[in-house]
Amino acid sequence: MSRVTRATKMLEQAGIAFTVHAYDYDPDADHIGLQAAQALGEPPRRVLKTLMTLVDGKPACVIVPSDREVSMKRLAAALGGKSAQMMKPADAERLSGYKVGGISPFGQMRRVPAVIEAAALAHELVYVNGGQRGLQIRLKPGDAQAVLGAVAVAVVA
Repeated sequence: MSRVTRATKMLEQAGIAFTVHAYDYDPDADHIGLQAAQALGEPPRRVLKTLMTLVDGKPACVIVPSDREVSMKRLAAALGGKSAQMMKPADAERLSGYKVGGISPFGQMRRVPAVIEAAALAHELVYVNGGQRGLQIRLKPGDAQAVLGAVAVAVVA
C-alpha cells in the first residue's frame, strides 16, 4: 500500500504536520469508520469519517466522529441551505476521486464546501482518511479545518 496519496501531497504542500497510519481494512464491516477506530486502537470520537453529501443539490463534504450520525437539518443550515442528503456512492467516488471506504476530505478532484463537527476540534489529534482504504492520517483537527477552509459546526444528531 502506498503511503503517498493526493491527500498526503495536499497536506505536505500546505505545510501541515501529519503522520500516516495503515490498518487492515475490512470491506465487509458494517461501519467502516468504527472498524478503522477499532483497528487503530483509538476511541471512535477521534477517528473521523468523511461523508459526501448534497446540500440543496450541491456537493459538500462533512467530517464527523465515526460513532456519530449527521443531522441533515443541521448540515443544511451550516451551509445556508434548506435540505441535505447523502450523495450516492458512485457520485461520491466520481466527485472525490477516491473509492468509498477511502474517501479523504483532502486532495479531492474538485474542492467543495466542507463542514467539520465542532466537537472534533477539542481533541489534540484526530484521524482522517488518507485517500485509500486502510490508510488514516493523524493531524491536529484545527489544521484539517484550516487547510479545507471548513466551517466548524455541531452537525451530529
